[in-house]
Amino acid sequence: MTDTTDTTAGTPVASKALQGIRVLDMTHVQSGPSATQLLAWLGADVVKLEAPSGDITRKQLRDLPDVDSLYFTMLNCNKRSITLNTKSERGKELLTELIRRSDVMVENFGPGAVDRMGFTWDRIQEINPRIVYASIKGFGEGPYTNFKAYEVVAQAMGGSMSTTGFEDGPPLATGAQIGDSGTGIHAVAGILAALLQRESTGRGQRVNVAMQHAVLNLCRVKLRDQQRLAHGPLAEYPNEDFGDEVPRSGNASGGGQPGWAVKCAPGGPNDYVYVIVQPVGWQPLSELIGRPELAGDPEWATPEARLPKLNKMFQLIEEWSSTLPKWEVLEKLNAHNIPCGPILSTKEIIEDASLVANEMVVEVEHPQRGSFTTVGSPLKLSDSPVDVTSSPLLGQHNEEVFVGELGLGDEELRLLKSNGVI
Repeated sequence: MTDTTDTTAGTPVASKALQGIRVLDMTHVQSGPSATQLLAWLGADVVKLEAPSGDITRKQLRDLPDVDSLYFTMLNCNKRSITLNTKSERGKELLTELIRRSDVMVENFGPGAVDRMGFTWDRIQEINPRIVYASIKGFGEGPYTNFKAYEVVAQAMGGSMSTTGFEDGPPLATGAQIGDSGTGIHAVAGILAALLQRESTGRGQRVNVAMQHAVLNLCRVKLRDQQRLAHGPLAEYPNEDFGDEVPRSGNASGGGQPGWAVKCAPGGPNDYVYVIVQPVGWQPLSELIGRPELAGDPEWATPEARLPKLNKMFQLIEEWSSTLPKWEVLEKLNAHNIPCGPILSTKEIIEDASLVANEMVVEVEHPQRGSFTTVGSPLKLSDSPVDVTSSPLLGQHNEEVFVGELGLGDEELRLLKSNGVI
């Protein structure tokens, strides 16, 4: 690690948590790049290794011609980019040297792809016994191993889709990328743990994370409820009928405190507030909605009395909320400490002053597309501040890495380019 002590003053100077850690980023699309971007934000030197044609997302979903797409730029900030044809013999030699100089290697190719390049885990350990080698795959070992993995496939097979949506409708995907970026976060946790363990063992290790497994981990409460079904219907759910599987239950929380998204004026697609009804909140809530008598009515006064009537309870709340704008509903509910939150549209989020102030919505300058808006780091460390910088252009750091760090000559660099190695 880099020494960050100011020898003149004897006090630490500005540093980053992962300063001195070199990450060889062989990932593409979303699950891997989301992980390595977090590592870059934590201060690691992330070198993104791309085929000479580049990460496929550079060209996907473009909003401007011949410019890296927002899909790419928003997942690859704070990295350096080099190109390398790892199928060529010289490419394999250079990859060997990059592995030797790295602390972490991350890839999300299909099963066995890196092995077929000639870089098995045993070979990688020979090159660099201290390296942490992280692999993101769709599935673990078994009948699903070779299935093609995509965001919504992972949601489908991890338990999310079967429990998302309304009872009388089809299974639904969530807009949150729990399969891709959710897996990336799990990978970061494994990488950081392996780096910490290396401090005591001196050895690197494999880190394997599967998208299906990550989604399942995020759906654990639904497996909780699957087991509770053996003892009868789930009273916290608004559903009337229960079979032998956890049902889709709309916007119900499914937890100890019932919640629902209630409509607000003027009735737009995101004019809703999510309201949670705690025992202590029922009396002020009944007054707000103009039904103060319900606070003392034995049919409504207790959580146990209200459970069989959750649909009716939220209908009564909605009769009140639908006459007011959501921000006024929010103000009135918060005045009584009733848990609630407005449904924020993507437009409202990108324009939210508090998210800008918290550096969660940030403006980044790109050398070709100009300024673009992206999501900032959700990890806030007091001694490791994050400055979000632009994603790299394809091969932008070839000379810096191959000549400046690996010691290649300018002439060889030119030949590597003309021969399609970089």
